[in-house]
Amino acid sequence: MGLKDAFNRARKLAGKHSDKVDRGLDRGAEYAKRRTGGKYDEHIDKASERASDYVRDRSSGRDPER
Repeated sequence: MGLKDAFNRARKLAGKHSDKVDRGLDRGAEYAKRRTGGKYDEHIDKASERASDYVRDRSSGRDPER
């Protein structure tokens, strides 16, 4: 399996399990904020929000890629 295949499989799984992915994104964002000492909180929040929106779109059947 190539990298592209692995990425496509991960996208499909993320769409099916969006609630778990969303929790993981939140945990990852909080960890990143602690590690950076709050210096990049705004950037981390924005990236986490965009990733959550992407996953939500995938789970609702909309493809943000198109």
